[in-house]
Amino acid sequence: MIEYLIGVDGGGTGTRVRLARADGVAVAQAESGPSGLALGITQAWAAICDAIGLAFVQAGLAPAPPQRCAIGLGLAGVHNQHWARQFAGADPGFGAFVLESDATTTLLGAHHGQPGSVVAIGTGSVGQALLRDGSYREIGGWGFPSGDEASGGWIGLRAVNHMQQVLDGRRPASEFAQALATACGGARDAIQVWLGHASQTSYAALAPIVVAFAADDPAARAILQDAGREVAAIASALDPAGELPLALCGGLGAPLRAYLPGELLARSVDPRGDAASGALRLIERHLQGAAA
Repeated sequence: MIEYLIGVDGGGTGTRVRLARADGVAVAQAESGPSGLALGITQAWAAICDAIGLAFVQAGLAPAPPQRCAIGLGLAGVHNQHWARQFAGADPGFGAFVLESDATTTLLGAHHGQPGSVVAIGTGSVGQALLRDGSYREIGGWGFPSGDEASGGWIGLRAVNHMQQVLDGRRPASEFAQALATACGGARDAIQVWLGHASQTSYAALAPIVVAFAADDPAARAILQDAGREVAAIASALDPAGELPLALCGGLGAPLRAYLPGELLARSVDPRGDAASGALRLIERHLQGAAA
């Protein structure tokens, strides 16, 4: 018997869990470390289970065994079918289990399951639309470093390249470049060590520095302007006629609004819910379909 519903939003920077009773009423939420599948299946499940445990604690409830819980997950990296199969194979025994990309759960949360489009911009990026005929369309989401345009990883990668050129004397010195160098270890040798271990999450951690300096530093501003153009290209490919409401989601959705074309801003709306609420909606739909 299912007593609890769990919605999971997992990416390269963190994991967010929403815990609800079987009737769908949310009772708690919690966060833990990253659970994007690119970081490893074992780490993903560890972060998710940690967040679930914290959610039960916050709700003042004793943790329920997995078989009494139904879980819906929207995770970064699900497009890699090998990773997705490995992850599903490590399911600890939930009473019901549905796995989709974080783009799908972001879309379901943002428009409460109604037609619309989203561009989700966090550690990675992807665009997805639910069309009025019930079909889905997805743009981007190819992964870092070849894709994920406008994402934290993409922004951080370009910022590091700028920093390297400044340290070489190919561009003028600036407080922006110095802040990036400090975040990456300081001196050249330390930066080389940082680069040798850097992941998409590492590069994404530099995006807030770019945002902080963009108002006064032309190089930082140019990176975000390029990101804004990439967001616009994703949104246009999702909905060429511009008929659907568009929500900008993810940790960088709000900071990048200032760098979007005016016509895109004019049809954008605030998300009605987040990806964790979309994951809850995902598992609720699954259970309703199983009962039909």
